Amino acid sequence: MRYPEFLQKNNRLGFIAPSFGCASLEPYHTRFQEAVNYFKSIGYDTIVGDNVYLEDGIGKSTTPEKCGAEINDFFLTDKCDAVFSVGGGETMCEDLNFVDFDALAKAKPKWFMGYSDNTNLIYTRATICDLASIYGPNASSFGTQPLHPFLTDTVALLEGKSLTVHNYDSWEIESLATPENPLATLNCTEPFQMSVYHQMNQGDGVSGSRQGVISPDGSDDNSLDLCVQGRMLGGCLDILTILCGTKFDHTKEFTEKYDADGTIFFLESCDLNPLSIVRSLWQLRNAGWFRNTKAFLFGRPLHIKESLMGLDCRAAVIHVLGDMGVPIFFDLDIGHLPPQMPIICGAVGTVRAEDNSISITYALK
Repeated sequence: MRYPEFLQKNNRLGFIAPSFGCASLEPYHTRFQEAVNYFKSIGYDTIVGDNVYLEDGIGKSTTPEKCGAEINDFFLTDKCDAVFSVGGGETMCEDLNFVDFDALAKAKPKWFMGYSDNTNLIYTRATICDLASIYGPNASSFGTQPLHPFLTDTVALLEGKSLTVHNYDSWEIESLATPENPLATLNCTEPFQMSVYHQMNQGDGVSGSRQGVISPDGSDDNSLDLCVQGRMLGGCLDILTILCGTKFDHTKEFTEKYDADGTIFFLESCDLNPLSIVRSLWQLRNAGWFRNTKAFLFGRPLHIKESLMGLDCRAAVIHVLGDMGVPIFFDLDIGHLPPQMPIICGAVGTVRAEDNSISITYALK
């Protein structure tokens, strides 16, 4: 696995729109402009790609050809030192046909960061090119005022000041941002409450003890004390299901290459309801993706309150993966309901969970 150099002041940060851009839709347009000002204020130069202010694409900023060309340009030239996506979107998968993965695998590594639809590039960079990326906030999030600590913690990670990330005390279920108030900070009204399902198997490589489910309302008095290590891999489940089985799916080759490490899959979902989650996880499991998985980390799904046919999102996961004998963590700070712990996709992570706290320490090896 190859890792970029950590950011240093006066580095140039590149902003691209491989998915949605920031042309006119609020709050993203104003937030992005403020985010650029923020990065300048803390000592970085910036360069904004031409596609960022376009909106002639289907489910993204512009055509797949232009999006792919912008990806190649920012990663394969010396115009910037790191690349951030300005937003999520819907059809970034179409860009992949125009990305030069062979050249990316040979070029000097640069950090790439984003989430949601950006899974298309984060996951393929890791599994095809052996390049680490960060599954974390899109650039426009850095335009909120005041900045939530998860954003300054993400900058600290990018600068190499701390290789440990952790959960936060509360999270946002409903944003206060509007076209009239685009810079609104997070509306964190919901207390963090992690739950875990773990039917322990002897010799499963997990230290600590806990069986069964810690209830999401915190009523279970049994304590949690688990530690598991593996290579971090994952992203948005909606996107991974689409990549599965295509020419861009190198998952089995990747997990075989790093078989000695095992894999910790981090997953979250955007559009999927509980039954869609069942189908998606069934597909990935039967495609061989989870052959040597040490644990699953699930972020809060955007459809967190939805239930279908007696299944909520948590029960849907347990229905498909519960017999694997590895810890399955739920409702973590990953994905569409912020704040977000930034995840280094491709790094070796040591996950430590104690009671209602979780941390991940990365080893860049």
